Amino acid sequence: MTTLRERYDGVLLGLAAGDALGGSVEFMPRSAVLRAHPNGVREITGGGPHDLRRGEVTDDTAMALAIARACTAEGIDLDQVAANFLEWYRSDPKDIGITTSRALAKMDAGVSWHEIGDRMMAETPQKLAGNGSVMRCAPIALRFRSDRERLRRASIDTSRMTHPDPMATWGSVALNQAIAWLLNGGSLDGAIAAAIEGVENEDVVKVITGSVDRPYDAVTSSGFVLDTLGASFWALAHRDSAEEAIVTAVSMGDDTDTTGAVTGALAGAYYGAAALPERWLSVLEPRDELVDLAGRLLAWSEADDRAGRS
Repeated sequence: MTTLRERYDGVLLGLAAGDALGGSVEFMPRSAVLRAHPNGVREITGGGPHDLRRGEVTDDTAMALAIARACTAEGIDLDQVAANFLEWYRSDPKDIGITTSRALAKMDAGVSWHEIGDRMMAETPQKLAGNGSVMRCAPIALRFRSDRERLRRASIDTSRMTHPDPMATWGSVALNQAIAWLLNGGSLDGAIAAAIEGVENEDVVKVITGSVDRPYDAVTSSGFVLDTLGASFWALAHRDSAEEAIVTAVSMGDDTDTTGAVTGALAGAYYGAAALPERWLSVLEPRDELVDLAGRLLAWSEADDRAGRS
């Protein structure tokens, strides 16, 4: 039986493993990925467009770490999340999304994180539905596994720091609700219903509800948040192991690191860390911190359970 601790470790390690695996083929179209890797992308090699070291992660894991580090026994310090994002932005990372870069540039210029979303929506509302918040939101599910209302609020607040579009904010809610369901021992068959419960965006509900029944050729994996969610739920449902789900997601091409990271978080929540290949975990640069943070998040969520906050 997979323990709750193994599932917690699995979420963060699966996210990072999918990110690192996908980093070597990011932006490659599906046809090119499958020509180069006819059996799927199966090894973390580094390289790719960002010239990654073997086991180095991209912005997906870096920003997830920024959120996890801002969690506390009381919940989550959103000002600290913003400060962690800004510190990372100022480090000149190898990989940063266009929308995230725009938002954090405003933050760096002194705009409060509370105001950034409204300003960006006023400037270019049609270009803010990228997958930059769903890629990083999984620590919130770990922290608020048993508290749906706080999970929703934190998912929306951390998304709107950079991605205020309702498809991105509610997409983060949906993903975290699915992760929480799986952490709590829920079935794969029930993950979609758990994801969409109470979600107030029809586009998010529609893409997740319809994700499983599509043929593979109809699954897209671009940087659009709905594509990422659809592809990740598809890979989870159509493969029978964590490794195969993540390999399938990455091998879909295009935004491979993020599709891999989101699928990895879902698969890790269901199968646990032991189901992730050791050959991946052994090279992950942030492995020790990810496991340490998973333990802290579990301890705080269990303390909430004991206090009757669920």
